Amino acid sequence: MASTRFPGKPLVDICGKPMIQWVYERSSQAKGVSTVVVATCDTEIAEVVRHFGGEAVMTSDRCRSGTDRVAEAAISLDSDIVINVQGDEPFIEPSYIEKSVEPLLTGEDMMTSLMFRITEAQAEDPNLVKVVVSLDRHALYFSRAPIPHMRNKASAKLYGHIGLYAYRKDFLLEFASWEPTPLEITESLEQLRVLEHGGRIKMIEVHSKPLGVDTPSDLEQARRQAAKFCR
Repeated sequence: MASTRFPGKPLVDICGKPMIQWVYERSSQAKGVSTVVVATCDTEIAEVVRHFGGEAVMTSDRCRSGTDRVAEAAISLDSDIVINVQGDEPFIEPSYIEKSVEPLLTGEDMMTSLMFRITEAQAEDPNLVKVVVSLDRHALYFSRAPIPHMRNKASAKLYGHIGLYAYRKDFLLEFASWEPTPLEITESLEQLRVLEHGGRIKMIEVHSKPLGVDTPSDLEQARRQAAKFCR
């Protein structure tokens, strides 16, 4: 509720429903998801979630990041895999959630996230986080700066990052126990903490980034997009 850029945004109305309900319902549509829980330190959010029939878990108001909040809520969950969907993503694709889990079910990866192709112009936007990956599609680095530098333009592809994460629960709890790291603090990107500790994040390519709501201007665009679902 105390978002600096948009106070109270989880409860803003989008086509007759609070934004957090949109996120909850779309997350619930993902196949294989057994439980959807809203982790929050705000009683206003918890009350709204319970009013529309959802489940909410109260967390500390001293959590340093979304990862810390998810980890605190996950302690009480009977699940080996935990997915972190941010509460300002009212149009998150259920299929994206499904894709994020696949490597955790079939391989040795401990954490996954999503990426999508972008243009050089998009790469210049510091509000869009970029990621570069290895040949086996594990993250090498995340940055708000345009990476890689396109000296030879015919080589690497440019990818933007989508802040949805899936974790093995034991790794999530370990990750949340680590102190913030230098690159994480510099870029203000908590996923860098994993890379600085030598961990690996499997990146899954999807076709596009869903519209998130960071500012009041984003809200108006979200309402226009939601109108298509409400007809």
